[in-house]
Amino acid sequence: MSSGAPVWITRAQPGAAATAERVAALGFSPVVDPLLEVIPLAATIDLSGVAALAFTSANGVEGFARCSARRDLPVFTVGEATARAAREAGFAAPLSADGDVAALERLIAEARPGPVLWAGAETPAGDLVAGLQAQGVEARGVAVYATVARAPTRATLGLLDAPLTVLVHSPRAARALARILEGRPSHQELRLLCLSPAVAAPLMVVAEPGSVAFAPRPDESTLLNLLGA
Repeated sequence: MSSGAPVWITRAQPGAAATAERVAALGFSPVVDPLLEVIPLAATIDLSGVAALAFTSANGVEGFARCSARRDLPVFTVGEATARAAREAGFAAPLSADGDVAALERLIAEARPGPVLWAGAETPAGDLVAGLQAQGVEARGVAVYATVARAPTRATLGLLDAPLTVLVHSPRAARALARILEGRPSHQELRLLCLSPAVAAPLMVVAEPGSVAFAPRPDESTLLNLLGA
């Protein structure tokens, strides 16, 4: 992929802006037009009996921090970006699984910290709470934000007719993009770079063979390495 080429960033804000900075630093032209929008929820955080917190996204960290002043509990996060958000929110030493929800589940199950509260999306991509409960870890969840679909602009849709790379961070964004691509003629110069195999799956059905790739590790740095491939 040539330097300066457009890269459509589909993830929700505020993460989209941070990704755009990284894409621009690599010499590409970021196009920030999220397919998803995060809506804060007014949640009541009940920490009675809770021994540790779990976060599967930076938005979950932000939502918890908005609804609760507590920062003294141990924190487990899905990856380093979420751990960084937790540190910035005031948590001292979050432990990162450096992977996906399954990796976070394994990390917590091995640590056995006691009852866990997960704070995250109203409709999560993976069910961490059920996974922990299945392994004998007491866990419950609280929704601190909702994610809703957002239509891209006409200008962004017009880019689909020219060489374009699209970064896709979540299965829900991938499904939204797949619906858009279903109604358009496909072309070989569209590259769809996904955070994980689960994110790539909806796009494999509608995209040209070979146009979809996913990061070997589910973190953004590995995903961005695909830009130069």
